[in-house]
Amino acid sequence: MKTVSLDRRKFLSGAGAMALFAGLGPVGRLWASPAFHSDPFALGVASGDPLPGGFVIWTRLAPEPLAENAGMPMVAVPVLWEVAEDDRFEKIVLRGDAIARPELGHSVHVEVDGLRPQRPYWYRFRVGSEAMSRAGVARTAPAAGAEVDRLRIGVAGCQHWEAGYYTAYHHLSREPELDAVFHYGDYIYEGAGKPGKSVTDAAGNRVPRQHVGDEIYTLHDYRRRYAQYKTDPDLQAAHAAAAFLCTWDDHEIDNNWTGVYDQDGVPPEVFALRRHVAMQAWYENMPVRRAQFPRTDGLTMHRRLDYGSLLRVHLLDTRQYRTKQRCDPALLEKKRPCRGQDEVGEEVIGEAQERWLAQGLDGGSRWHLLAQQVMMMPYRYPQSRPAGPLNTDSWSGYPQARQRLIDMIAQRRLGNVVVATGDVHKHHAGVVPSDPDDLLSTPIATEYVTTSIASGGDGTDIPDSWKDTLSDNPHTTLVNDRRGYQLFEIDGDRWRTDVVAIDRVSVAGGQKHVVARLVTEHGRPGVERA
Repeated sequence: MKTVSLDRRKFLSGAGAMALFAGLGPVGRLWASPAFHSDPFALGVASGDPLPGGFVIWTRLAPEPLAENAGMPMVAVPVLWEVAEDDRFEKIVLRGDAIARPELGHSVHVEVDGLRPQRPYWYRFRVGSEAMSRAGVARTAPAAGAEVDRLRIGVAGCQHWEAGYYTAYHHLSREPELDAVFHYGDYIYEGAGKPGKSVTDAAGNRVPRQHVGDEIYTLHDYRRRYAQYKTDPDLQAAHAAAAFLCTWDDHEIDNNWTGVYDQDGVPPEVFALRRHVAMQAWYENMPVRRAQFPRTDGLTMHRRLDYGSLLRVHLLDTRQYRTKQRCDPALLEKKRPCRGQDEVGEEVIGEAQERWLAQGLDGGSRWHLLAQQVMMMPYRYPQSRPAGPLNTDSWSGYPQARQRLIDMIAQRRLGNVVVATGDVHKHHAGVVPSDPDDLLSTPIATEYVTTSIASGGDGTDIPDSWKDTLSDNPHTTLVNDRRGYQLFEIDGDRWRTDVVAIDRVSVAGGQKHVVARLVTEHGRPGVERA
């Protein structure tokens, strides 16, 4: 096994380290002159959360990604970073130092500022005298209130390692002039690997990718799982191609967790320990700001980003403040925690986040994007679904909370709200009706649901049991069961959505095709074929 080359004589400690890297925060022992036998940037680079003056740039030192501590010594390591106006770094505009700390899994988060708005910049990292990362590119946001002709935003998520290859990310990374990629969550999956078994998808195709280790519970477990996922070259390419707007759903912690509850009925005080380390690992591995730094009681994941006067993005957290799911046949059969039909006080985003969202919707942006995780519009699933025709893990399982959000939008007479969703491993498009019990009532928002990157395997265009779902859901216009992503192209008058599918993920090299080009006109919630 390759190991990190350590020279203990090159460690600094105490006051010497603090003096050498003044302004970067106190450190204990510091590896002042690191040298490696393998690439310390094996997990790639990333950027995120663009503002007019800059963005976050991220990396994590991991010369042996699946080894203990990713092959790193338990000391702080100085990392140099550079930002340039060109991809050859002939015009470097900013550079600086950061510390990769063992307490944070040797991750690095730099909040770059002082750049010009609405233009691309290239960035890279260096550690020691020889190790250089690949370059990434990110676009700064337009200036506050500026008129913007067009934005292009990708949407992706649900990337179960064992379900297939990340070919969709290969194609997404090649989309031109991306302003950002919204990742709706399920970046990792928490389940145990299947060593010694042939993993196949629903069609019987072998998928030669398996999780390392058992189900994950500890900080080391979560760090290693992120490291395994981040070794994927297509995921690395997507991160290097555009800034990500990262949120989580359930699998970053545990399937279908809500608030202080996991899906298995573990005592909340015990689940809190797992939740805490999972949130720390999420922070360590995402290109997010200091505002998302983990606390003992959680972290603030919801946040807001503006793109001039054209678009306001509300990144929502639909897990951390949620009450338990309503009971359905599957939950009752498995004796899992659930909420009775008569219980009151249901929440999805919580009272504080609801107030925050209401304030944000009062802004004067041409469009509002609610970037969130679970389907908001009502949906009647096939009767053959084991849990029944109602998805209680979606907003449909929380009708009171959904109605409050519908009323919030309707009272403002906005007509410019688009909801971006993931979770269900299928492409959908439709509207959120003002009365969810009347699917053809006046729509108050348009919803685009993006399929998975890999979860669910190859899939088909429309499964046999889903043939009647469009007629059962007249407020929707699309269902597709292939893997892929969506691409939003936004101008002042129209919101165009390209629905992209990959023909197979059970083998590498799948081809993409555009399933549909859909359009929403400003002021008219709805979906039309372009």
